[in-house]
Formats: sequence, structure tokens, C-alpha cells
Amino acid sequence: MDKHYLTPLFSPRSIVVFAGNPEMPDTQSAQARLVVEQLREGGFAGPVTYLDIGMTGTLSELAQSRSDLAIIALPSEQLVAALEVAGRIQSKAALIISSGVDAALGAELHTIARRHGIYLLGPNSAGFQRPRQRLNASVLGPMAQEGSLALVSQSGALTASILDWAVKNKVGFSHVVSLGPNTAVDIAQVLDFLADDRGTQSIVVYLEGIRNARRFMSALRAAANAKPVIVLKAGRKPAGSKAALTHSGTIVGSDDVFDAALQRAGAVRVRSFVQLFSAAKCLASRFLPVGKRLAIITNGGGPGVLAADWADALGLELATLSPEGCAELKPQLSPLASLSALLDLAEDAEAGHYRAAITACAASKNVDGILVILSPKPGIDSAMVAQTLAELHPNVGKPLITCWMGDNQVAAARVILNNAAIPTFRTPEAAVGAFFNIASFHQNQQLLHQTPPPLSQLAKPDLEGARILIESVLAERRKVLTEMESKALLSAFHIPVTKTILARSANEAMLVANQLGYPVALKIDSPDISHKSDVHGVVLNLQNGAAVRDAWQDMMATVARLCPEARINGVTVQNMSGKTSGRELFIGVSTDQPFGPVISFGAGGTMIELIADRAIELPPLNQFLAQRLIDRARCAETLDAWRGAPPADREAIEQILLRVSEMVCALPQLREMDINPVIVDANGALAVDARIVIDHAAGGADNYHHLAILPYPADYAQEWQLRGGGHYNVRPIRPDDAQMLQDFVRAMSPQSRYFRFVSSMRELSVKMLARFTLIDYDREMALVAVHCQRVPTEDGGFTETERIIGVSRYVTNPDLSTCEFSLAIADDFSGQGMGSRLMLSIMDVARSKGLAYIEGLVLTNNTTMLKLMKSLDFEIKRYEDDPDFRLCVRAL
Repeated sequence: MDKHYLTPLFSPRSIVVFAGNPEMPDTQSAQARLVVEQLREGGFAGPVTYLDIGMTGTLSELAQSRSDLAIIALPSEQLVAALEVAGRIQSKAALIISSGVDAALGAELHTIARRHGIYLLGPNSAGFQRPRQRLNASVLGPMAQEGSLALVSQSGALTASILDWAVKNKVGFSHVVSLGPNTAVDIAQVLDFLADDRGTQSIVVYLEGIRNARRFMSALRAAANAKPVIVLKAGRKPAGSKAALTHSGTIVGSDDVFDAALQRAGAVRVRSFVQLFSAAKCLASRFLPVGKRLAIITNGGGPGVLAADWADALGLELATLSPEGCAELKPQLSPLASLSALLDLAEDAEAGHYRAAITACAASKNVDGILVILSPKPGIDSAMVAQTLAELHPNVGKPLITCWMGDNQVAAARVILNNAAIPTFRTPEAAVGAFFNIASFHQNQQLLHQTPPPLSQLAKPDLEGARILIESVLAERRKVLTEMESKALLSAFHIPVTKTILARSANEAMLVANQLGYPVALKIDSPDISHKSDVHGVVLNLQNGAAVRDAWQDMMATVARLCPEARINGVTVQNMSGKTSGRELFIGVSTDQPFGPVISFGAGGTMIELIADRAIELPPLNQFLAQRLIDRARCAETLDAWRGAPPADREAIEQILLRVSEMVCALPQLREMDINPVIVDANGALAVDARIVIDHAAGGADNYHHLAILPYPADYAQEWQLRGGGHYNVRPIRPDDAQMLQDFVRAMSPQSRYFRFVSSMRELSVKMLARFTLIDYDREMALVAVHCQRVPTEDGGFTETERIIGVSRYVTNPDLSTCEFSLAIADDFSGQGMGSRLMLSIMDVARSKGLAYIEGLVLTNNTTMLKLMKSLDFEIKRYEDDPDFRLCVRAL
């Protein structure tokens, strides 16, 4: 049961081909002839059978053609019949190589595939290649060179172009998969397969669109957690809101959201075809950076300055050696060398000078990556310098990138660098861009490991009151909340707002202002006016009653003239913020298609569209993500001491962002929201104005179907008593449990480890550890039993440490109705009922997800586990594929 469900598709043992009669090529289409030709020239070692759908014979005769994979390359009108035959001969997977199949025929083919239990790649696919298996099931051209890079593309034409480019650049592939419109096996499933494939070290993706954001993010996060993933996304058109009722909907475009989604998934995005493979080459190298400090070593000032300028433009930092490091390196270089921001070795630099500089940078804690630039000059042996780098490379321990400028004079040097797997580029900008991509990978991996819960650790919000408010507005067939309703909703989540009261006449406005105290602000209150200042619907700093009366009258007259059709509820009166040195910020929510709600942050005020300062993040947020969201906006610089004003209270902004994240998670009806401005100073933050758009939502908030990233399921946490006294907590696993999980596995007896992993391994590999701790809670669950114990310290005292003492886990099967479980208990805690408790708990979770059956394999000689399964009413069966196992199954 360890085999991936797409193994029959991408690693078939036998193939049946429907491509017309191969003995009569004149009757075949050009596409069918090419499929047969490529398949034969590829040299696939397994049995290949060619069938014609017009053939006669009984089902028993057809059964002799049973195979793992059916390849279908026929005209559209014959696809249904061919797929039916593939189902009847029990093919486990099918590939339809075609073009121009519409959605209706595609849906019919999907239905047939589901009925027969076939995993269908296509229709409209150009096929795939597995060079290591010598399987070329495609119309993409000759077999690609074998390598460790996987390519997944939603364009057959671009896939063929990439393969042609790869031949010249000696790029090899583990898989090449071409997806097309209306395919059943989609990009998420292919990523899921490649994440587990041992022959794939990194993945490059050409993407045009996705169908299911949750499934895509789940697969992408799992893949990026296991190996580098680089994405080239086509199409940069803005999305925007249909109603355009809020600033959020107009300043956030779909491409911005896609950027944020990729970063959160731990992947790297590139903007061009060339960058796609330069990033892949760098990420496939032995070392990855842990920061963005780049040391630039050059023998020419001009190229070094170009590299430094581009590094600054990309937000990288120039790494410099410490004074001690410079003092030690200086005697080993030319007297003309300079060791300031750049390590300029001077024009007379030789191989030994490069060796000394690289060695110094490799040893420096101030350097995360090294860029070596060489300009060909009389007397310098560029090949000798390249050979020096090739000798140093295995021991550098950091990313080493090169730029050998010129052409004929450095051709031999480039060969040496390529053979040593050292990324090399022709221009300084390209080399710096390559380092930026791999530095982004490290940063995005930090985001990948953030799994916030739907609610923060702050005071619990009034969820019931918020939902009642929304339901009452929707019951009135309204979707836009008034300012007062918007602020009431913010208050339910403890977001500080200015006190606001609605006045329906000038006299009433004066009375309200007198109660609130001056100065006050007046704002028009209308569901039909999105931006009040555009129609002179905002007046600030009114100091007395007469000013309030006059402003009310002028405002009503002006708005009536400019917006005669607008419904006017009245005018709100509210205190001025009192923050004379406050900074105006903007916090918003918009709904993207397909990623759902996103949170934006940036500079606020009346010129928000013009300034266009925004940073975007997908919910849910935690403090780390909130801090990063703030830092990515240009206005973050103003939050420090600014033009005589003391530093602003950043923690207050962080808390508002966390509260907004809570709103997004708990209220699926929330479509768009502006909090503009939020005024922050040294004493806190205050929401001065707010506008919220809502709509009906399917399903409950507890399912979080409206989010692209499922929050950490904190609701599953429970506390249980140990039989001998004390207690332990059962909760879903988190990424930061990695070390505790490793300690748990190391402490298991050899027999217990073998029973759990069917292996003699003593610890989990880095990839296994990442795979087991960073999980998609939507399709799998791992519950850990955590015991807190007191450990004596050297000073005679005690400290409390947490320890994992049990793990239960399930993974949903591809049929989406069953799941496979596993269980492990610490040896010193066996016999205390913990196995039963963890199994019952994981079964409760699986049941809540709508799964019908839970099953698992248990070794025949694991009598303790089989006894536990029997006590929990599991049916214990023989496992036909391996007599050493028993299959344990129970209905949920």
C-alpha cells in the first residue's frame, strides 16, 4: 500500500496502445503514427500490445491484453469506445493523446474513467516521457536526456520547445508531463506523485491556470516541502472585483495573489523561460542559501558594479568580510585589490587570488552565497580559474554562482564549470537573478512551515454577534454594510474603532458632537457611495456646533447634487483620532478567483490607488506572517521614528491583522473589506473608517472551504489521563514537532521501529521528517500524544520538557472515501491504553471528514497490534499481495 496511485500511469509494467492498425500506417492519423514511432524508438522494456477498437473477439480473449496503462491516440469520435475497452480489460490508467476535445466529451470520458477506476491523463494531452524507464508516450519529439529534473507543463507546444532547448543545454529530466484542457489527472495529482518520486530532485512547472485552489495548494505545499519547485506562470491580467465597491477589489490583481500563494506554498516563481531553468539548475545544486547576503568577487569594477546594482534592485544584501577576514585575505591578493563592498581582485587577478577570496567567503559567517565574475583579459587563464573553482566547489558549503563574461575566450572555462555542476551565466544580472531565486526559496520555505490556527491567542471574539449582524443584513437583501454596521463587526473582533453615531438632521449632528466632544468628523452614510471623499462626503476637524451644522447642510446639498440617485441614511459623527503624529495605513480583504480571500496591507488615505503600496498574504495569519506582511509594504519604513515622530506601535498593527485573519476564517460571507485609514502612532492603532461587502456562503465556517490553505485544526486537541497518574495531550502534529518526532523514533526499540516502518532504519531521513510533520490537514491527519515531564538540571533544579509518546495517522486514499492508518506508541508507555485512545481519536477525525472506511496493513507477527485491531472491531483479512501482512478494515 506504499505505492502511489499514479504508479500504473507513470511507471507501467505493461502497455496497450489504441492507435489504429499499426500494420497499416496509411490508415492511422499523423498523431497516432508519431505516438507509435516514439514509443518504439524509446525502447520501453515491458510488453506492449496494439489493439484496434474495431477488432472482434470475446472478453476472455480481450482479457489477455490486460495492462497497467492504455495509450489512446484516436480521432475524437472513437475515444469513448477505446476508453470503454480499456476499462473492460482492466487497465489501471489511461493516456488520451488528442487535441480539440471539448468540455462535454471530456466530461463523458471522465465519467467512464471513474466507472472503471481508471486514472486518466487527458484528453488534450501531448503525453509524457520517463527517460529512465525508456518510456516515450508522447508526441513531444525524441526522448529527453535522463536527469533529476521533472517538468510539468500545461502547454504541449511549450513542452516541446523546452525539450528542444534542453538538448542543446544538456538538461536532463526524470519526468516530462504535458497536461491540457479538460484533463482528468490534473496538475495537483501530478505534483503529488512527483513529491514522492525518488528519481526527481526538483520540479519545474509551466502553469496557465488551476481548477481547485485548495487541492493545488495542498499538492504544491507537499511537493515544495520535499524538493525545490519552480513555477513559470503565464497571464498577468488583473482580476479585481466585479462590483469594485472597495479599494481592496481594485488594487489587488490575480497575479499579485498568485505570487502570495506561491510564496506561502514554499515554491519559487520566475518570470521568463530562461529564468525557469537557471533557477532549477541553482536549486538542484548541492547547497542552498540560508539568507540573502551575496558576496561578489570580480576582476573588473564595471561588471561588479552592475551585479551590485541589480542585487540592490532585487532586495539582496552585499556581503562583506569582517575586518579580521579582510586583514587575513589582503596579503594573499594583488596590491591593487579592493575589499570594500565588492571583492575587486583587480585586473591582474590569477587563479590563486580567486582561490583565496572564495575560501575566505566560504569561511565567513557574513556570507550566504558567492558570485564569482571573470572578465577575459590579456594574461589571465580563464580555464585555470574555472578549474580552481571546480576543485573548491565540493567544500565551499554555500551556493557558488559564476559569470564568465565574453564568448570564445571563455568557452573552455564554461565547459569546466558545467561539468563541475557550477551554475554559470553570461551576464552579471542573470547571475544575481539566479541567486535571488534560490534565496527566495529559503525565505518561502519559512512561510511554508507556518500553520496558524483560525483563531489567534488574543481575546475570544464575539462570533455569535458577528454572525447575527451579517444574517440580518443579508435578510434585508443588502450586501454592503453601513459604516456603523462595519464598525460594529470590527468591534466584535476587538478591533479598536472610533466611536461613531448616526445623525439624521443638522440639529441631531450638533447634539451628538456635543456629547462626543470636539473636534469631530462628519461622513456621509450611504450604501450607494463607495468612496465618500470622492463626493465631498467627509469633513474633518470640526471644532464647534456651528461648524457641524454648516458642514452637515453643505454635505447633504453637495452629495445630492453629485449623486442624485444615492440613498442617504444620514451623516455619521465621530471623534477625530487624536493621533496628530499618526501614520495612515490600509488593511483590506478581497476575494480572488480561485484562491478565495486574501489580506492586503499598505499605505492608506485618500490617495491609496495612486500610491499603490500593497503587500498581500493568504489567511490564516500568525504573528510571523503578520510581521512579514507589514515589512513587505513600502510604508513599513514610516513606522519607525519618522520626521520627528516617535516609532509607531507595530504590535497594535499586528494585532489588527490577526483580528482580520480571524474575521476571514470565521466569516465565509465576507467578500471585501476596507479599513481605511487605520491611524497608528506610539500609543496604538485606531480604525477610523471601514466598509464591508458580504454575500451568502455555502457551508459552515467550521469547514473553511472558502480558504485556499486549511488552518491548523486546533479543535481536535484533547487532554487524557494516564493510567498510572498524570496526563498527556493529544493534538494534531505541527511542523515544529520535527525534533520531538525524531527523538520519538530514535527511542523506539528495533522491533517497534520495524513493526511501524517495515525497515531497520534507526531514524527518519530529513525528507521523511518533513513529510510527516508538515501535512495537509484536509487529506490526512497525524495526532501526537505529548507528555510533559520534569527533567533535573545541573544546578539541582528541574525543567519541564515535552516529549512525543505516541502517533496515529491516516492518509486519505484516492477514492476519497477510505483512508489508510498507522500507529506507533513509545515502548515505555505501552500497555496504558494509549493505542486505543489514539486510534479512536484518529477514527473520529476521519469520520468527521466524511470518510467511510479506515484500513491498514499490519505485519502478521505483530500480535500486539492485531489484538488491538480486533478489540476495536476491525475485520482482519489476508492480504493477497503479501502473505507477511494482514489487512485490517473497519467501517467508520
